[in-house]
Amino acid sequence: MNIKDFSELTGISAYTIRYYEKIGLLTNIERKSNGHRHFTQSDVFWVEFITRLKETGMPLKSIIHYAELRQEGDTTNIQRLELLQQHASCLEDRLTAEMLHLQKLKEKIAHYENLLSNSNT
Repeated sequence: MNIKDFSELTGISAYTIRYYEKIGLLTNIERKSNGHRHFTQSDVFWVEFITRLKETGMPLKSIIHYAELRQEGDTTNIQRLELLQQHASCLEDRLTAEMLHLQKLKEKIAHYENLLSNSNT
């Protein structure tokens, strides 16, 4: 598929796709005889994974490191596993903190709802 179709399918702008290619997140993109990029389903899966890592808060520097390890092949499986485990641990810590914030926020909401319901009686 061309860059326009790839952009529409992945929800990533053509500019960002080119940037990802420039910084090494997207490598070995096929080119047609006219020089236009040709993306595959494998490229879609990879960009979806990059997006997931970004959405879970992984820094771009770490994503690039993961991509470099991926390019090196199966000999880096241990390093990639460790990188993902470390990120999962950070994500779990953030989620725990966010749940505590949500709980405290709900307690404050309940407090105001209680105040307002008592003042209306």
